[in-house]
Amino acid sequence: MSGPWTIETLARNGEVLHRHRVTTLPIRLGRAYDNDFIVDDEYAAAHHALVDLGADGALLLRDLDTKNGINHKGRRVKELTLGGDTVVRMGHTSLRIRPATHPVPPELVDRTMHGWEGMLPGGAGIVLCLLTALLVAWLLDAGADPERYGVYPAVAVGAGLAWSGMWAFSNRLFGRRARLGRHLFIVGLGLAALVGVRLLASVVAYAWSLEWLTGYGSHAVVVTVSMMVYFHLATVTPQFRRRLRLSCAGIAVLVSLLILAGNMQRNGRTADELYMPVLLPPELRASPAVPVAEYMGSVGAMKREIDAERRGNAE
Repeated sequence: MSGPWTIETLARNGEVLHRHRVTTLPIRLGRAYDNDFIVDDEYAAAHHALVDLGADGALLLRDLDTKNGINHKGRRVKELTLGGDTVVRMGHTSLRIRPATHPVPPELVDRTMHGWEGMLPGGAGIVLCLLTALLVAWLLDAGADPERYGVYPAVAVGAGLAWSGMWAFSNRLFGRRARLGRHLFIVGLGLAALVGVRLLASVVAYAWSLEWLTGYGSHAVVVTVSMMVYFHLATVTPQFRRRLRLSCAGIAVLVSLLILAGNMQRNGRTADELYMPVLLPPELRASPAVPVAEYMGSVGAMKREIDAERRGNAE
């Protein structure tokens, strides 16, 4: 095995904290200043371990009779043959030693989309929050109340900033950049999608008498929110997209099942409330009009069926 060798100090999650290159063997490790690699850990001995070639030519790590020893996979070892991915612990410090010939993984595709960062996406997100809040205020304005046109946008922008700030903090904590502008854009787009999907479902349900579209509209909200969370998470940790997609889809299915169970327990049916939440003008009605007499006739037929069923149960 040929050098040089690289000694890596690792965090608990496996992330490399520091790399140090050594060109010759043996490699002496410990807390004293005459070592080839200084382990800055008060639980490590002054001269803790030695790395050299074993009889078979492989890299061998040997404990120098220390109090805390060398730990590998939860077990204390006196000596250990090192592969390129072998991680050992000295005191509270995790280390890995790799030769120069150790293969590196292939280059990742850059999916960070740096163009969707900064003031422009952030401003677009705030504008989307404002416009969506004004649309909701207009749809709910049954009493010409001008105060709501100020309150709704303020609440929407404030909530969007708080939500985006939380994700930006996570982005800064687990990544290297906050990316507040991108998180604001995701919030604005998600809020617009939430209102748009609900409004479109209400219009289609009203126009063609498809009540189930509004009766199960909460599941569309769950899907939209889960997609928002996915894009936030993908911004924080872009290398785990497939795992994030599966996690968000699983949570969305679980929440939808809970909604169905809750509706069944409260109302005796899986759908949401019976009425449509948005008042729409009659001009949007596209389904054929049903005369009152025909409607009352269908109700009467239904009443006769129910009465017959009740009499059968009583007998």
